[in-house]
Amino acid sequence: MNTFPSRHTPYKRVGNDGEPTRKRQKPVWRWGFQPRQSRILSARATSSATSQPVGNFDGVIEQAYQDSYLPFLELLERHPGIRLALHTSGPLAEWFDRHHPDYPDRIARLVAERQIEIVGGAFYEPVLAMLPARDRIGQIRMSTEWLERRFQTKVTGMWVAERVWDPGMTRDLAAAGIEWTILDDSHFKAAGLPDEQLDRHWLTEGDGATLAVFPVSEHLRYVIPFAAPEATIDHLRFLASRRPGALAVFGDDGEKFGVWPDTRKACFDDGWLETFFGLLEANADWIQMCLPSDVVREVPPAGTVWLPECSYREMMEWVLPPDSQLACIEARKTCGADPRLAGVARFLRGGSWRNFRMRYPEANEMYARMMAVSRRLEPAMTAMSGPAAAGLAEATQALYRGQCNCAYWHGAFGGIYLPHLRNAIYHELIAADAAADRAEGKRAPWVEATTDDFDFDGRTEVRLSSDGLDAWIAPARGGMLYELDLRDQEHNLLATLDRRPEAYHAQVLAGPGNARSVVDASQVAKFKQEGLERMVRYDSSRRKSLVDHFWDCDTDAEQIVAGTALERGDFADGAYETSVRRNPGRIQVLLSRMGNAWGIPFTLSKAVTLEAGSRTLEIAYKLEGLPRDFRQHLAVEFNFAGMPDRAEGRFFYDDTRRNLGELGSTLDLADVRTIGLVDDWLGIDARLSLAEPSNGLAAGLWTFPVQSVSQSEGGFELVHQSVVVMPHWIVTPDADGVWKVAMRLSIGNLKAESCQRPVERQTARV
Repeated sequence: MNTFPSRHTPYKRVGNDGEPTRKRQKPVWRWGFQPRQSRILSARATSSATSQPVGNFDGVIEQAYQDSYLPFLELLERHPGIRLALHTSGPLAEWFDRHHPDYPDRIARLVAERQIEIVGGAFYEPVLAMLPARDRIGQIRMSTEWLERRFQTKVTGMWVAERVWDPGMTRDLAAAGIEWTILDDSHFKAAGLPDEQLDRHWLTEGDGATLAVFPVSEHLRYVIPFAAPEATIDHLRFLASRRPGALAVFGDDGEKFGVWPDTRKACFDDGWLETFFGLLEANADWIQMCLPSDVVREVPPAGTVWLPECSYREMMEWVLPPDSQLACIEARKTCGADPRLAGVARFLRGGSWRNFRMRYPEANEMYARMMAVSRRLEPAMTAMSGPAAAGLAEATQALYRGQCNCAYWHGAFGGIYLPHLRNAIYHELIAADAAADRAEGKRAPWVEATTDDFDFDGRTEVRLSSDGLDAWIAPARGGMLYELDLRDQEHNLLATLDRRPEAYHAQVLAGPGNARSVVDASQVAKFKQEGLERMVRYDSSRRKSLVDHFWDCDTDAEQIVAGTALERGDFADGAYETSVRRNPGRIQVLLSRMGNAWGIPFTLSKAVTLEAGSRTLEIAYKLEGLPRDFRQHLAVEFNFAGMPDRAEGRFFYDDTRRNLGELGSTLDLADVRTIGLVDDWLGIDARLSLAEPSNGLAAGLWTFPVQSVSQSEGGFELVHQSVVVMPHWIVTPDADGVWKVAMRLSIGNLKAESCQRPVERQTARV
């Protein structure tokens, strides 16, 4: 029997109370069984695939080690007749070497005894379909070299993260030295193969290169370890009787054995795995457990099949928009209930994994940032040598870490909804840019501006950078600031997430005790906090910075927080014209739009200026062409991400440095000149200073947290995404029909400079 490591292992996030909370990551286990004669079921078990995402917490991984990885290894050592293939993601393998080096040493002994085959992959578990060929091959070769060096064995096969397959990947996998992989049986069914032809391995081909592919049984994924151990033996007996030499492959998350809810007790305390292994050994006269490379070497493939773009069934549902997702699930149910449609369900494939970037613009922003780094490094790697090449190797490894898949999508697990996973991706990508700067000998201070279609939307964005800050502006999307990187702290203050509809929100709105799964109505959904049904809200504009709103003059804080205020202007998502003004050591991006509020036309211009060596954005607003009786409510939205609420050392302060409360505070302040946000743990001191407007009253200011209601393996939960800081004014023009205001956003590094601490506390709440 072969097992592949799990695709996810548990991960943690920082909860609303500031304490880490557990999130599961998914390990992958692969088991294969092959009957070779009517009485021989050759069990080819592909070992567990274990994986931890970049950015996960040591405590979470340690718990998974104690609950799953270690007891499973101990069980294998007591059952030498159990053979399997094991995949471990690069981040987890590195963690083992740092924290439990004896664990890989024990694995190596079983490898030497040919009880375990090591399965490779792309080192930092990216979804290969989203990478350019150079990075696919580079990640796979990095994994193979590391594993072969650590375990002193030959690696010929690989685990494809999330089983996201694209036919164009075949040649790249072969070029990286891979001979075989495993995918779900749904891939083969989508190609038109019947169940009777899925008990063997196949070849696939692309650009003249071939690759052996094993189909993973969806049936076994659902019964192991959730049905009686005897149920799997009975299924194998059926396969053996149907065709001599049949192959059965189980591949799924290794964390199913000890990390998933209640599985530690079932698998180890109650002895499910001990019983299962005993049954496999007791039936060794007709169940043969083989390693996948032995099968590829000794058994001819069934033929050549060209598999479509695909992933496992659930993934292809999750990627669809909510209404389409529900329709796809209902269509599958209908097919399953109607014998006339029994052969149709296999062709209901759902969507394409790449469209997570359409569902979540934040995923596309991470992808675009990753591609910017990858494109920068590609020519440099071939042109540099010596110390510079070593620096670029550091940059490349950081790039690869920034390609880890978990933060780029969302399904039954937290994924992109987990801020610490998004923060980890940006941390690595910013670090990669910094390493490339050092390798190229780029010396501070400097400032530059570049323009390109950075996010692949067919419109031009502006990147305004210095040795301190990296500001990314989207003129065509409200002239918003959508990424703000602190270079030395390797943190993106705009790694935000908008609140948007999800298919499971209908369950949340039904409330505890009434929420039934859309997949299985017998299952009652779990709520991890009270009152979630009242917290489901959707954002009408992006949660970024320099987002320009016009509200009714009497709009108040409660309406803004609740999201019931009506947008009266067309500036928040309208297209701005752009020009870049360059002076020595100083660059300004000027954005201008002829728009309207309440149907009244006027021009809004905003200028963003950055100096070399500076960590301050100078921001100026100018409204022109206003009628004399113009009176409108302008609010400029800023968001700050990755700075948790309700956590020690994270708070607001005012111009007298009074502590105004933790970063989840809802504030309604009048006559404001300064608002600051401190995160002692990150060492960030963000300070927004407001000048007096050219006419009318000084700014008021609202703050409130953005919290999403999302799904995780443990149930529905509330997740802090960002802090909104929104200065607002009642705009009245001067005699020339003009209104102006200036702001400064300065980002201090508390770890590099001394900073006075607030000693008083005064909180103003709605």
